[in-house]
Amino acid sequence: MSCPPVITQDNHQLREKTSVRHIAKKQCQDSFWQSLLPLPWELWPAEARLLLTLIGFWCLAGLFVLGSASWWVASREMGDGAYYIKRQLIWLIASWSILYLAISTNLRRWLRLAGPCLFLGCLLVGLTMIVGATVNGASRWLIVGPFQIQPSELVKPFVVLQAANLFAHWKRISSDQKIFWLVMFTSLLILILRQPNLSTAALTGILLWLIALASGVRYLTLITTAFSGALLGTISILLNQYQKLRVISFLNPWEDPQGHGYQLIQSLLAIGSGGWLGEGYGLSTQKLQYLPIQSTDFIYAVFAEEFGFVGSLMLLMLLMLFAFLGLRVALGCQSNQAKLVAIGCSTLLVGQAIMNVAVASGAMPTTGLPFPMVSYGGNSLLASLLLSGLLIRCSLESTDLLGGIKLHKLRR
Repeated sequence: MSCPPVITQDNHQLREKTSVRHIAKKQCQDSFWQSLLPLPWELWPAEARLLLTLIGFWCLAGLFVLGSASWWVASREMGDGAYYIKRQLIWLIASWSILYLAISTNLRRWLRLAGPCLFLGCLLVGLTMIVGATVNGASRWLIVGPFQIQPSELVKPFVVLQAANLFAHWKRISSDQKIFWLVMFTSLLILILRQPNLSTAALTGILLWLIALASGVRYLTLITTAFSGALLGTISILLNQYQKLRVISFLNPWEDPQGHGYQLIQSLLAIGSGGWLGEGYGLSTQKLQYLPIQSTDFIYAVFAEEFGFVGSLMLLMLLMLFAFLGLRVALGCQSNQAKLVAIGCSTLLVGQAIMNVAVASGAMPTTGLPFPMVSYGGNSLLASLLLSGLLIRCSLESTDLLGGIKLHKLRR
């Protein structure tokens, strides 16, 4: 019969030292992670925590949806089913770095950078029509080494920031400044239309109009601007034959089922095939080279076929939750500029997602708008996560703790 171990004073002291070391090590690890955040996690507003969690889920789910939509085509065309997923994952890591930078940087610095970056964006969009790569009749990309840059996507966050700069002080700034920035925004829209890229121009124009509406600009000015924008879009459709054909095919896609109506018909077949609960993850048949552009513009059709009406409804509820959180953040902001930035970021992300769904389901003419954080593409991913980071930063700055005496005392 073995005797129980004798607990000596040395053993007891050794256990106490080990426990103290473990606690100290855990405190050091916690302090390290807390030092990476602009504000201790326990002090983050509920909206900021929910937004970060929601964005993480959105990106992860988007990666799985992209994997299902692109695997068969990637296996056939690239010889590697995970080709698009690997590239998207690299862009996702870079984009989350941008999100962290947006969260950690004072909003005033972003607002100061907005004007020069918007001007640079206009130059790059104009450059696409001179030396840009032409795909499907549109010159939207600049080739820089192994990368394809789409300036019309990357400029979107700075449109939000500069619009907030302009309309937050609309009643106090001089007429010269108003005219200058309005001409700059109009030039950007015309350049995007000239690529041609009607969908991005329309989304940007609607974004500017909504930010102006939220800032309290006179209704007569807004009505005049809306009429001018609609007229500009109509002229673009009449001058560009392919845009005119897209509108005609949207009204009656079965008139040319093997031509301009083919994309929409295949998308509607995919959505209808999903039924209530869908075919199941990875079991879409329309993605097997029946549905074109299934990894970008029509990725929602693949999602709807695999997850059905219930999955689509949950997706729309996710977008509604994101919009609600964005509104809560905007209402909690202390400055007019931060409020308009929060409204702009929420409008752009949710609005672009809804437009992508509307195109795939036949509620809008076929356009080239990707689904944020789901569709394949690094440029869209960078812009979307920068917008998300700016929205979270607006929420953090609403606490009045960042950079102030209160935060310094709390950290002591």
